Amino acid sequence: MARRLVMAAGMLAFFVAGLVRANGVLHLYNWNNYIAPQTLARFESVCRCRVAYDTYGSNEELLARLAAGATGYDILVPTGEAVQSLIRAGRLLPLDKRKLPNFVNIDPAYLNGFYDPGNVYSVPYAYTVTLLGYNVGKMRALGIPTDTWAALFDPRYLKRLRGRVTVLDDPRELLAAALKYLGYAANDVDPSHWQRAAQVIVKAKPYWAAFNNTSYIRLIASGDVWLAQGYSNDFFQAEREAESVREPFTIAFSVPKEGAVLAVDNMVVPKGAPRADLAYQFIDFMLEGRNASELTNLIGSGNPNRAARPFIRRALADNPAIFPDHAVLGRLEELRELDRKQRRFLNRLWLEIKLH
Repeated sequence: MARRLVMAAGMLAFFVAGLVRANGVLHLYNWNNYIAPQTLARFESVCRCRVAYDTYGSNEELLARLAAGATGYDILVPTGEAVQSLIRAGRLLPLDKRKLPNFVNIDPAYLNGFYDPGNVYSVPYAYTVTLLGYNVGKMRALGIPTDTWAALFDPRYLKRLRGRVTVLDDPRELLAAALKYLGYAANDVDPSHWQRAAQVIVKAKPYWAAFNNTSYIRLIASGDVWLAQGYSNDFFQAEREAESVREPFTIAFSVPKEGAVLAVDNMVVPKGAPRADLAYQFIDFMLEGRNASELTNLIGSGNPNRAARPFIRRALADNPAIFPDHAVLGRLEELRELDRKQRRFLNRLWLEIKLH
């Protein structure tokens, strides 16, 4: 009997593995740390396929890779301004909403974005706020405010934080923070204002440990970094990581009073997607309430899915950095697409900042 059970289990495993191979592979190109492993595993079980998960650290990296000829992806998850760029370049497939019955779960407040009126090409996935994450005890002991971009840019504070600060390795995000610090809009494109923002960055740069898009989560969770510019979902994960290993400090995050960037990320299907059929399955799977709720409960992302809200833990639903209230929302901006001239100027400015 035992041998029969073992043989039966082996045959079942072989049969399931065969189904996985038969249904092929979904190639997902997404942000780092932007889906729960449990969610991916569940989707693989449901679709009887495998997910090949590739990551990028900025919209610029995504666009540059596609412009360089990268192909083979079935799903991309770009932010609004990158969606706009991809639409203008003719790189996206229009979506057949009849294949997405769970599309009705999206909060209308997150539909019809400036980048895709009517959501012809895009489906809201999640959103984040670019803000400050910090070591509560260290910042309190040093007397440094944690509700202002001044903590990141003012040498008066940075002298006490030398080597313990990281910023995003993303020209739009870092420039937007410097612009907000100076009292300008995040989408200000006045070259003289950009120059002023670049000067602020160059002045603060010697005090920073690194430009960092990925490992700052681990660095702040371990206590090596005390202040970082980053995304709300990343700091949520850093907070959990520090708690899980019982670090003797607390990680917190806050939206600076000057304002910050709101990024609504969207699922899109690129033209030439090898498995557009699996892409539709994945999009509709992620729009189901319980699956979508894991973006918040396990990842810490803001959630545009109304059907997810009954499943989201109260502590997260009440966190204004994850679900901004009306007052905080009024201080947030979504970044807009730059034209070719503005992109060239930004690239030159960014090179000067990095080389300074």
